[in-house]
Amino acid sequence: MAHEPDAPIDKQQALLASEVFLRSLAEHGVDFFFANPGTDFPPIVEAFGRARLTNAAMPQPILVPHENLAVAMAHGAYLMTGRPQAVMVHVNVGTANAINNLINLSRDRIPLLLAAGRTPVTETGMFGSRSRPIHWAQEMFDQAGMVRELVKWDYELRVPTQISDVVTRAFEVAMTPPRGPVYLVLPREPLSTAVAPRQTAIRPRHVAAPAHPDPAAIQQLADRIAVAARPLIVTASAGTTAVAVEMLAELAEQWAIPVVSHNPRVLCLPSSHPMHFGFEPAPLIHEADLLLVIEADVPFIPSNDQPSPSCWVAHIGEDPAFVRYPMRSFATDLAIASNAAPALAALNAALRPRLSVVAERIAVRRRALARQADLRRAQIDERGHADAAQISPARLSRAISHSVGGDAVIFNEYPLILDQCPREKPGTYFGLSPAGGLGWGLGAALGAKLAAPDRFVVATIGDGAYLFTNPTACHWVAQAHGLPVLTVVFNNGRYGAVRRATLSMFKDGAAGIDDGRFLAELDPSPPYEALISAQGGHGERVEQADQLAPALARARDAVVNGGRQALVNVICPY
Repeated sequence: MAHEPDAPIDKQQALLASEVFLRSLAEHGVDFFFANPGTDFPPIVEAFGRARLTNAAMPQPILVPHENLAVAMAHGAYLMTGRPQAVMVHVNVGTANAINNLINLSRDRIPLLLAAGRTPVTETGMFGSRSRPIHWAQEMFDQAGMVRELVKWDYELRVPTQISDVVTRAFEVAMTPPRGPVYLVLPREPLSTAVAPRQTAIRPRHVAAPAHPDPAAIQQLADRIAVAARPLIVTASAGTTAVAVEMLAELAEQWAIPVVSHNPRVLCLPSSHPMHFGFEPAPLIHEADLLLVIEADVPFIPSNDQPSPSCWVAHIGEDPAFVRYPMRSFATDLAIASNAAPALAALNAALRPRLSVVAERIAVRRRALARQADLRRAQIDERGHADAAQISPARLSRAISHSVGGDAVIFNEYPLILDQCPREKPGTYFGLSPAGGLGWGLGAALGAKLAAPDRFVVATIGDGAYLFTNPTACHWVAQAHGLPVLTVVFNNGRYGAVRRATLSMFKDGAAGIDDGRFLAELDPSPPYEALISAQGGHGERVEQADQLAPALARARDAVVNGGRQALVNVICPY
């Protein structure tokens, strides 16, 4: 039977494709639409205007004056809600500004719908055709090619009637494990076109659950753990859920296995857990006869430390081989593709019947590890109190811990020393992506505060990273959208990572003559506290150790009791 053409659309009753787009986002659980607009946004502006007249359900629009900040905020909101958010930017130039934090999301497997306009396709003859000189210069042969290596899926809207299906497909791909960002290009003409009512149906699709671990592989791993003399667990991101933290704590406690959180992005094990052995795999890794790597892309640095050739190595993770990394050469005797929580639950169940058989041997190992843990904690305490007159990173980290409390949600972009700032509760610590794109921490904190307004949110950040984060834009967003967060700047007046990397290679060379300061110095250091004061916030500068605790307390009170954003600029040489 021949398909009958659609009847003429009643433009008084029809929805614009842009309206269907935004309604589809809401149907897929999107809370916030982070927008950095340009000349491609008129149909989006019109859609939100119509929604105000009709009370149609749409995400909350959040104007963000920099694209990198918008993506970081979407990341922080997802970490609080577990629901992917949406960001829309201006064509190719906006996409370019968003790429830095898009890389972070990609490596952290964070779902996001990143949408961008496209310069109008037509030069004349259609509603929405080109009307500015930039519409010629901003056209690209392949706009999505800019991000294709970073996203799971990309698509360009071709006809307006496709829009609800395109959004549904985008979320289906983004949320299917391993999760990740997707990219949608929206030309102005189809987005401005009216769509017949029967072409606007929105039906989110069920997304498959993550794969469960192979039972045979779990049994093999359990067999190995039961006979291992010196097992070691290394993880970076096992604690993405409270259940995973609980399961890892049970495994480590029952079997007396030390856990190292190497370059952690989340809290994987409470700091007070007897098997919490810090953040560096040495020296334990040298002695290990079994190494269990759980959601860690780089469990150790091979050029510095690595297990013995006889050590048996197992990897657990959604993608235990990290197949999107071009080169990664860690030994693997067993790989288990699974989320951490179900894999650890299955492993604990497989190990329970074996425990009584080896209980005496486990008790001996537990006592030996307890002595090591006591020595380690004594060294941590000594470092935290060293140089009482000077503000070291360790001293500042300890002061932050005492000031913010255990319920605060901390977003750390490098400088915070977790040994000195213990965290006990899942979901109270988030670290920078392994990709290391700077300019993430403060934006993620603002997004978290937006999604969880009752939480006390803290950003700890180096002065170099603070400059990357576009502080004027960040503090404007905090004031405009009512997002009081506390920012603590570890201000050493330099790019510390650049200097350390230089000295690690050329300490005795020409670069070592000035102690590796060339291309790393950030003097003169601006008065960062003045930037937040200009946006109505509370700002302080701290140079003396005895000023630190009172300043942090005043800043905390400004946020918690006064509802104002606050920043403490701490001069912290290291």
